[in-house]
Amino acid sequence: MTIESNGAMQSNAIAELKRSISIVIPARNEAAGLRTILPKIAELLGNAEVIVVDDGSTDDSAAVCAERKVRVVRHQYAMGNGAAIKSGARAATGEVIVFMDADGQHQPEDIPRLLDKLGQGYDMVVGARGKGSQANVHRGLANKLYNKLGSWMVGQEISDLTSGFRAVTADKFRQFLYLLPNGFSYPTTITMSFFRAGYALAYVPIHAPKRIGTSHMRLLRDGVRFLLIIFKIGTLYSPLKLFFPISMAFLAAGLGYSAYTLIALHRFTNMSALLVITAIVVFLIGLISEQITLLLYKDGS
Repeated sequence: MTIESNGAMQSNAIAELKRSISIVIPARNEAAGLRTILPKIAELLGNAEVIVVDDGSTDDSAAVCAERKVRVVRHQYAMGNGAAIKSGARAATGEVIVFMDADGQHQPEDIPRLLDKLGQGYDMVVGARGKGSQANVHRGLANKLYNKLGSWMVGQEISDLTSGFRAVTADKFRQFLYLLPNGFSYPTTITMSFFRAGYALAYVPIHAPKRIGTSHMRLLRDGVRFLLIIFKIGTLYSPLKLFFPISMAFLAAGLGYSAYTLIALHRFTNMSALLVITAIVVFLIGLISEQITLLLYKDGS
């Protein structure tokens, strides 16, 4: 379904896009948020295909969708945000897919801006949350760390690695469905996958207001998840770039400790040998991981 030309979307970039649009909204118990965003989407993009993926909701989400002209893909039980994204991507018929949350933090008014940028020749455009956006201190610091690490890995500026608000070309996005996890870290995975495959990414600044309803995030559980994301950033893009500095740190510690023990104790200790061996093992793990990564992206590169 192609976007109509209306007053709210007078944009040369969107006019030039001339591609059908699907909007995929994963939702788990987000009836209140859906009541707010679905009318706005209908007003802004009346002819766009809207798909709500009901991830095992137990509230009135299904009833809210029934009141609107939207497609509903239902999971019989909660499978996770990433699983909902994959179901929506498979069901979408548009050449361009816009992914957004149902909790009100992603505003429909920003969709035309994402599409504007996408129409300039990019393969993915991400809504980058600004300083005034709602996030607790822990999440804000974690996101800054992810952005710094991701930028170092790919050698380009990443404004928001974990934002789930993005517009993508559907065919390129589906190339990496098999890599996406069923949990919350799908934005990190797809971003690093696009960089690894050499696809063009851009960022558009957005404001994310306070969410509607109760967050599904849990501090302890998601703290562990955030730690795993750090490792995923490295392993998805260039494992050796992450493992090599660690290996060099162990090697430097081993050689330094060896020099100390030789001078002070006149002998080579087991700890010195352990540190040097660890450096070699870490380097080899990184080298093997690099080769595996090449195989993962052989179809998308």
